[in-house]
Amino acid sequence: MVVDARFDYLKPVRSQMGLVLSPFYGIADFPVRAWEGVRDQFTSRSELLAENERLKAEQLLMQRRLQKLATLTEQNVRLRELLNSSALVDDKVLVGELIGVDPNPFTQRILIDKGEKDGVFQGQPVLDASGLMGQVVEVMPYTARVLLLTDTTHSIPVQVNRNGLRAIAVGTGNPERLELRYVADTADIKEGDLLVSSGLGQRFPAGYPVAVVKEVLHDTGGPFATIRAVPTAKMNRSRYVLLVFSDSRTPEQRATDAAEAQAEADRKAAESAAPAQPAPATPAAPAAQPHNGAQPAAPAAPAAQPAHPAGSNGAAPAAPGASAAHPDARARH
Repeated sequence: MVVDARFDYLKPVRSQMGLVLSPFYGIADFPVRAWEGVRDQFTSRSELLAENERLKAEQLLMQRRLQKLATLTEQNVRLRELLNSSALVDDKVLVGELIGVDPNPFTQRILIDKGEKDGVFQGQPVLDASGLMGQVVEVMPYTARVLLLTDTTHSIPVQVNRNGLRAIAVGTGNPERLELRYVADTADIKEGDLLVSSGLGQRFPAGYPVAVVKEVLHDTGGPFATIRAVPTAKMNRSRYVLLVFSDSRTPEQRATDAAEAQAEADRKAAESAAPAQPAPATPAAPAAQPHNGAQPAAPAAPAAQPAHPAGSNGAAPAAPGASAAHPDARARH
């Protein structure tokens, strides 16, 4: 060891011994390398499996979001249509959502998510983005049941928008069809005419679209024609509805209330303007007196004041007399 440390004589021997022992190093290190390789293999496989599961979950999540995005897009379109229709409605409206359909095939009823707590009342008109759908027939605290126009027990007074011809539209049980009853065979009505609510009966407000005439059949042997119409509202497809709070006052009452409101507004405007009128007049008067040379009254007032000392010469005898009475009174005393 001393020779190896101080001299390089044993360096070739050490090199040859290292060459001979290198296989033993590899054999001794083989279990460690084998264990690390197996561990890396299993670790890589587990990581790949975990990553694969994570990617699958993300794919499902993105697919769900994509489906939700498509649903939200369609919902946005429907809500925009509904808002456009509500902008055309002069009355106060409340937006509701359909949450149920009556399973009875012989009735045409739906359930909405607005009820008595929201101000919904029985008989309230219901419409969608395209026209009248029906009316509320049952009110619960948080929900309400709506009877559609196409129900066999429902009828609504309508009129032809083209000429004002009045008729009664009756439901047929088919969500795609209405019938007009008791229309004379010679009446001026034809295919394509728009039917709107006439407002008769004080249940539905006037002017809302109800249906479009699809077929007119004339019976030469009968007094009435057979008229079929298609509802403008999408009975089977609409999800959002509008609940209309119409004004129940008569035209005379509305005119009287408008006149009273205008008179009250005029009175309040007059009261608010009354205290403001004298305020500018007060500063205007003194401001005009010093600058107007046509008014000598202002300088005359101070000129009259020195007359009091000169008043002893006869201008104001009462004052000196009073002052002279005092010495006489002292003298008497």
